Amino acid sequence: MGRRTPRPEGPWDIVIVGGGNAALCAALTAAEAGRSVLILEAAPESYRGGNSRHTRNFRCMHRQPMSVLTETYGEEEYFDDLRVVTKGETDETLARLVIRETEECLPWMRRHGVHFQPSLSGTLSLSRTNAFFLGGGKALVNAYYNVARDLGVSVVYEARVDHVHIEGDRAIGVDVSVAGAAARRIAARAVVLASGGFQSDLDWLTRAWGPAAANFLIRGTPHNRGVVLKNMIDQGCPSVGDPTQCHCVAIDGRAPKFDGGICTRLDCVPFSIVVNRDGDRFYDEGEDTWPKRYAIWGRLVAAQPDQIGFSIIDSKSTDLFMPSVFPPIRADDIEELAEKLGLDPVRLGRTVAAFNAACQDGRFHPTERDGLTTIGLDPPKSNWARPIDTPPYFAYQLRPGVTFTYLGLKVDTTARVEGPHGRLANVWAAGEIMAGSILGRGYLAGFGMAIGTVFGRIAGREAAAHVA
Repeated sequence: MGRRTPRPEGPWDIVIVGGGNAALCAALTAAEAGRSVLILEAAPESYRGGNSRHTRNFRCMHRQPMSVLTETYGEEEYFDDLRVVTKGETDETLARLVIRETEECLPWMRRHGVHFQPSLSGTLSLSRTNAFFLGGGKALVNAYYNVARDLGVSVVYEARVDHVHIEGDRAIGVDVSVAGAAARRIAARAVVLASGGFQSDLDWLTRAWGPAAANFLIRGTPHNRGVVLKNMIDQGCPSVGDPTQCHCVAIDGRAPKFDGGICTRLDCVPFSIVVNRDGDRFYDEGEDTWPKRYAIWGRLVAAQPDQIGFSIIDSKSTDLFMPSVFPPIRADDIEELAEKLGLDPVRLGRTVAAFNAACQDGRFHPTERDGLTTIGLDPPKSNWARPIDTPPYFAYQLRPGVTFTYLGLKVDTTARVEGPHGRLANVWAAGEIMAGSILGRGYLAGFGMAIGTVFGRIAGREAAAHVA
């Protein structure tokens, strides 16, 4: 736990609700401006950091090679990539703000203890666009907490905020219950909300999605239950985003219900065919490179019977993607593989045979779109279409894995939260709790960390200026 002031109930200059990347960026920025800062983290200390614990990279604009990033990645290309995955459902002003600010963020991250490593090999192919954290998100979170401690930021763990007290156009404090004790009010001159989405509230998720949500797995922290988000909406703050839209990827069906993290993701899809429980393909596995399309597969699988799919490869593809945490199901022929998966062997055999017959000769290139497509197959496979004909054969079970939801609070370019009657005077938001303004649908690898870092720094700067 960080340093405490003599009066833990406040008033504090700034109270920050949440303990992940966005919260920490806000805390460091405000503390460096000389403000007293209290972080209220819902998780125990050993699980601090929210979903940031499970991240591994940061998508960054750069006009020349920088740190581990190669070549260039300009604003227009970055925005075009975002526009494609969101199908235009983004606030362009906020999106471009994030994109431009990332170039300054990476050196700032390094100055605050974050170390980077070259891009990982495999289907991500991100050496030009994304900087990978040495030690992953856990190392980033720990580095920021170390700096926060040195700056005098106080931290309370197992601190659940149930209510933000809004009077007129401003917050006067928050109600917090620590380790299950009775709630107490903490006074604050400014409040930053960085407490994530609602994906771990399965009842809320089910109300949004329907019964199918019962089969979803939650990749991230079980502490992101949307309590503060709901409290602010109940007080009349306008929301943005669709409660059914989220960062939802296809993960290994053997993953735990909560907190499986990044290691449960599967990167084999571009080199496979994906079938549902009936043994039928249902989407183009080779539509685009994996960083742009991996996040659509959670929703695709969610729409299948029993919210389940199976990714099937042969021995030619086993070394083309990052290894999975769980070993694949292995068989010497397709019929045996079908039986192990609980699928109809005849049906799966026909699907594989039809796919193989539709494949064409051509140049195969695993790290870029190669145009190696099927002919006369519906749905087609647009790239990396090679016959599945070389035993042994392998399969992974897929289920939807929700990282974070996109329903959030409405903010402006200063991260100020919109209240019932206009902007609130002293409340800011950063990270997943406001990301729905920028991510209307879809996802771009490393962009959640970009949103959290940029808006966390903005929120910390603006809150510090407010209480000056």
